[in-house]
Amino acid sequence: ARGLQPLLPLMATWWLLANLTNMALPPTTNLMAELTIMITLFNWSPLTILMTGAATFLTASYTLFMFATTQRGPLPTHITRMQNSTSREHLLMALHIIPLLLLILKPSLIS
Repeated sequence: ARGLQPLLPLMATWWLLANLTNMALPPTTNLMAELTIMITLFNWSPLTILMTGAATFLTASYTLFMFATTQRGPLPTHITRMQNSTSREHLLMALHIIPLLLLILKPSLIS
């Protein structure tokens, strides 16, 4: 297990936000998409709700596992020095996430 959160705390926050979006945290567009898929599959065949629920659970479990193993725990021994993240990198992350957050306000733009 690696622990990069103490070394790059703001990058760990971006990583957490991306993971929570992947896990369909309300009110993200991913939640609306997963709910639509689940409703459609359940209307098609009630047995598919079990497979869809299992797949959703496995996806969420793996996402949490991936975040925990990369961000928590002791710092790896091979990392002795690391350049801090720059504001340019955080601006790039913000410019990628802002359109996604704006879609929450008006989801009809993608339909």
